[in-house]
Amino acid sequence: MQEILDKVDQLKKEIQDTPLSTSEELEKYRIRYLGTKGLVKELMSEMKNVSKEMKKDFGAKLNEFKIFAETKYEEYKGISSTGKESAKEDIDYSLPGFPSETGSRHPIQIVMNKMISIFEKIGFTVTEGPEIEDDWHNFNALNLPENHPARDMQDTFYISKNPDWLLRTHTSSVQVRVMKEGKLPIRQIFPGRVYRNETVSARAHCFFHQIEGLYIDEKVSFADLKQTLYYFVKEMFGADVKVRFRPSYFPFTEPSAEMDVSCFICGSKGCNVCKHTGWVEILGCGMVHPNVLTNCGIDAEKYTGFAWGMGVERTAMMQYGITDIRVLSENDTRFLDQFKNVV
Repeated sequence: MQEILDKVDQLKKEIQDTPLSTSEELEKYRIRYLGTKGLVKELMSEMKNVSKEMKKDFGAKLNEFKIFAETKYEEYKGISSTGKESAKEDIDYSLPGFPSETGSRHPIQIVMNKMISIFEKIGFTVTEGPEIEDDWHNFNALNLPENHPARDMQDTFYISKNPDWLLRTHTSSVQVRVMKEGKLPIRQIFPGRVYRNETVSARAHCFFHQIEGLYIDEKVSFADLKQTLYYFVKEMFGADVKVRFRPSYFPFTEPSAEMDVSCFICGSKGCNVCKHTGWVEILGCGMVHPNVLTNCGIDAEKYTGFAWGMGVERTAMMQYGITDIRVLSENDTRFLDQFKNVV
């Protein structure tokens, strides 16, 4: 027994003198003293050879040695994990860092930002509103009373628990909120997401994005509307794009029109996007209907105004030659990575 105790004292001195400045030295220490075949376990195995009278004192001596060996290991293990002692050998600061994958703006956001920027240059400010809307703001105020046949033009998602609430079918509901405030003149645009219960295809989706515009003041004319939209199209698509207006019908404007631009996906030769006509309809517009002004508390005898609305997806498809609207909402990184360098 005395021989074993002498060995314990010798090992304690050896442990005190053992350098632990690197992770390699620390691991060698662990294996030699604390491993499954280490010296601590080897000494503990001698307990079976000790007489019953000496077991208590002998066990206390061995347990003290075990704690001593473990304490040094834990102390230097903490230093090694923080890199205070072993950083120079464990870390090579000359190595290149791990590359960080950069993201990209979504093409919808790129196009929307550009459209907003164009209108801001001519004095329009941006206003947003709720995507869940009540029936009055979405329909009634816009000259679409209950049972009006034109409501069928927009297949609507209604909230089942309260059919008076719905997912807005256009951002015109935000126009109504602004007009109700009565702060004239109004010169604003309204970007946002809208929802319609349509069959998803290459040309249509059940949700998409719009930018609508509204200008109300005294003596506003249809000529003001045309010049505003001419300016937008030239800035958006370039000076060479051709434009045409066609008479149309919208319950909230009178007179109403649709605006087409020449299809530069096919060079006006005809393709699936332009339905082989060479033209693509990009927006609807018109003079604000007097009933809408009256519904919102604006004097229709004194004020006139124009409004328009356009789909951002349709514009993005034209801008980047995209032939299927569905790729804009599939989150395919192979598609999105193409826009990393687009501002």
